[in-house]
Amino acid sequence: MPPLTLALPTVLPTLFIPHGAGPCFFMAWNPPEAWKAMADFLQGVQATLPCQPKAILLVSAHWLAPTFNVTSSAHPALIYDYYGFPDHTYQLRYDAPGDPALASRIGELLGHAGIANHQDGQRGFDHGMFIPLKLMFPAAEIPVVQLSLRRDLDPEGHLQAGRALMSLREEGVLIVGSGMSFHNMQGYGDPRFAPISDEFDTWLGDTVSAEPVRRDTALGNWAQAPAAHLCHPPGAEEHLLPLLVAAGAAGSSRGRRIFSDRVMETTLSAFRFP
Repeated sequence: MPPLTLALPTVLPTLFIPHGAGPCFFMAWNPPEAWKAMADFLQGVQATLPCQPKAILLVSAHWLAPTFNVTSSAHPALIYDYYGFPDHTYQLRYDAPGDPALASRIGELLGHAGIANHQDGQRGFDHGMFIPLKLMFPAAEIPVVQLSLRRDLDPEGHLQAGRALMSLREEGVLIVGSGMSFHNMQGYGDPRFAPISDEFDTWLGDTVSAEPVRRDTALGNWAQAPAAHLCHPPGAEEHLLPLLVAAGAAGSSRGRRIFSDRVMETTLSAFRFP
């Protein structure tokens, strides 16, 4: 009889993706190709995964709470938390189910790590979730749970939350951080910010690909990076923090840049671990 071999679990990657500007992928833009490369990238993500996720845990830059909150409804509504866009963008639908069991599991893992958290059965899916996922997983069949950021925006706290959730990757859960690698509203469209965003983006790429201890130390002190506060000024840091959760959940996996494009005079990138 041949020796019994046990199949090793498929470990899903963690991702940090740019979610664009409001509903930008679903409306006319000037120039018309402004967001095309990013849309094409997001549409291609699913094909790069080692298997179909059983569920998705999405960390959105658009949800801040006193503690880490988790959507626990089986059927969350959509939150159209963008303003001044065409009427049809408020009719967009993404009817993916929630996953109360996964929400409970997330709460359990965070709690075991000593991280305060709260199950929120009323919170819906914000546009940091449904806009990119409409492109990434258009069938809207995979259950999704959203995790908030913590309002204090403490870098180490978000790395720790990611570490606490790392085992989900072996349980068929795709962990996605949804934000922007550059998020200075005054800088978009200003050519003076092109080299500034390049400098910070180079630092991000080098940091993400570094040995994990050095990576996490650098990310924990990201505010000391070149041009950090020009790319993420005080009050806008929340768009970088989902990257830290994704990096924490990566464990010993080194990351890499998987997408970069110049949009509105700034460099925007996506990263994957491993």
